[in-house]
Amino acid sequence: MLRILLSTAMLALLSLGSAWAEDDLVRRAKAMFQPIPDTPPVLDGNPATPERVDLGRMLYFDPRLSKSQLISCQTCHNVGLAGADLQEVSTGHGWQRGPRNSPTTFNAVFNVAQFWDGRAQDLAEQAKGPVQASVEMNNTPERVMETLASMPGYVEAFKASFPGEEEPLTFENMAKAIEVFEATLITPNAPFDQFLKGDADALNAMEKDGLRAFMGKGCASCHNGVNLGGLGYFPFGVVERPGTDIMPEDDLGRYQVTATAADKYVFRSPPLRNVAITQPYFHSGRVWKLRDAVAIMGSAQLGIQISDEEADQITAFLATLTGDQPEVTHPVLPPSTERTPKPILD
Repeated sequence: MLRILLSTAMLALLSLGSAWAEDDLVRRAKAMFQPIPDTPPVLDGNPATPERVDLGRMLYFDPRLSKSQLISCQTCHNVGLAGADLQEVSTGHGWQRGPRNSPTTFNAVFNVAQFWDGRAQDLAEQAKGPVQASVEMNNTPERVMETLASMPGYVEAFKASFPGEEEPLTFENMAKAIEVFEATLITPNAPFDQFLKGDADALNAMEKDGLRAFMGKGCASCHNGVNLGGLGYFPFGVVERPGTDIMPEDDLGRYQVTATAADKYVFRSPPLRNVAITQPYFHSGRVWKLRDAVAIMGSAQLGIQISDEEADQITAFLATLTGDQPEVTHPVLPPSTERTPKPILD
């Protein structure tokens, strides 16, 4: 009888210890991360009226923003591919290859800044960049405005989206409309979000071990907050610089924005939301397996050798960051007219 009582007591203690460990994991996770909200955040000075969101959606899908009239935002940020394009680096005007991997537009509204080097302070500023970049859309603001103004459908859409403005159809308003649409591209309700909201069973045992390792090894030092990243700038290769096959020597990162020596090879930490389906990885796009990326980050950033078991666990945890993908209907775009500039394919 005494043996039975002791066994029962031991089981009770083990159960209490397990429950305490689970509660501690939830508390630690809540201190570092937040779930993605169910509704898009409100943008300061850019209200998400239905008219403005619809206009932004049209502009996001319209290839006529490009000089060739072949390339749209959707080309490199495909809403059917988690806001990315499954390319090491994107293909732009005249089949030119860009210098960096194309970041996802999904949940980008939660980033502290846009682009790998943070050169755009928000999504509106970001929207202007690719339109004018010679290796991307290779267009000019003047030609974009001439194109949009040639189509009555767009003229009316800008009037409805920016009521009361003397000149609603402007390059700035084009960017604001795209921004407010992109802000709707959020992916809530991932298993990890459910876990943060109190559903302890949303993650299985291996995924919870991966979360423990992710926090315990130091990954969460750079990858935290709502987006598990995107909030700060860090050198790539803090402890051990990856080889040139992963980190090209001629890409100096944020240094190209600030011209500050300390910013050489510094990049904005990539957000990890939907990371399991937005391969390839790193600014070079040279790594295709998420597990390989985990191992590289261990040696390059943390100076540790992540074991095979830990790499498997962390990779399993990262897969729980895939949320509900937004369903976006391709818009019917305003037809071109005789006044619409013709495509230039040089």
